[in-house]
Amino acid sequence: MNPVVISGTGLWVAPETLSNEELVAAFNAYATRFNDANAAAIAAGTLAAVPASSAEFIEKASGIRQRYVVDKAGVLDPQRMRPRLTPRPDETLSLQAEIAVAAARQALASAGRDAADIDMVICAASNMQRPYPALAIEIQGALGAGGYAYDMNVACSSATFGLEQAINAVKSGSARAALVVNPEICSAHLAWQDRDCHFIFGDVCTALLVERADTATAPDAWEVLGTRLATSFSNNIRNNAGFLSRCEDRDPDDRDQLFRQEGRKVFKEVCPMAAEHIATHVRSLGFEPTGIRRYWLHQANLAMNQLIGKRLLGHDASADEAPVILDEFANTASAGSIIAFHRHRADLAPGDLGVICSFGAGYSIGSLVLRKR
Repeated sequence: MNPVVISGTGLWVAPETLSNEELVAAFNAYATRFNDANAAAIAAGTLAAVPASSAEFIEKASGIRQRYVVDKAGVLDPQRMRPRLTPRPDETLSLQAEIAVAAARQALASAGRDAADIDMVICAASNMQRPYPALAIEIQGALGAGGYAYDMNVACSSATFGLEQAINAVKSGSARAALVVNPEICSAHLAWQDRDCHFIFGDVCTALLVERADTATAPDAWEVLGTRLATSFSNNIRNNAGFLSRCEDRDPDDRDQLFRQEGRKVFKEVCPMAAEHIATHVRSLGFEPTGIRRYWLHQANLAMNQLIGKRLLGHDASADEAPVILDEFANTASAGSIIAFHRHRADLAPGDLGVICSFGAGYSIGSLVLRKR
């Protein structure tokens, strides 16, 4: 089996910044319109009023201060409350493929590789904009890469699950090098009218290059010591939108056709699962959680990361031990832990250990233990 490294990363950031204050102003305008239009039903107790939101509530609940989105005008329109995107003809590169190509080219450049060196492309994300042809194949074609490509979705763990597949392919020799791209347009599946979650997501794309250690020439390469995946079914994070919905005569605005979660249950159940998953994985490789130099954790909720960090380290994790990008990017589904790795790894020394870990709907948890070369 070939030793494997992660030798390059890329990050595409959505063009528009959306602050908590802007978002709250639009949401509260929507709430006022809704409550005024339904005043009689609300007074009769047959319909619940929409409560107001606030920037303070958002930051306290999540740690989020802003997010990047592909379109904020549509989100901030109280009569629309969703991004406004322009349809593209079939012969034009699709939106998710476009941003994936941008992030992938950065990853290739940082690794000192060309697209011709790539034998495998995985497009791993929480939502795909179409069923087929696979976005990964479109991305492969736009880059000029060879080999094969496919899409996969394991919600917020898509990146780490995709990375294990890429790592195993390079280990076994079925690919010389592989790209994993994570185009997350989360603003499109968010219920912007729901106070409990209207602030959660942002848009971004990450990319990572995986290759054989003996051929890697990048000055910043990370040896993959091990990967571990786990799933356990739960309905606490769910989105029912799909190709069968039209056959069920569903209204696309039905609440279950967008992201929804039981936040308190998720917090209570996922935090111990993730901490135990990481600790067990690290120990199986002969290390202790306290010996890990840096944790690049999934960026869904600040309190979740703080609790997981404390369980692993025995004390409150510092920004150096477990960096946070959530305040700037919000939750970006599978891309969050990869953004943290992309942004916060350059200062580590050869021999330092790090863990990338994601966790989310499924439930699903994926982790990689890395050592800087």
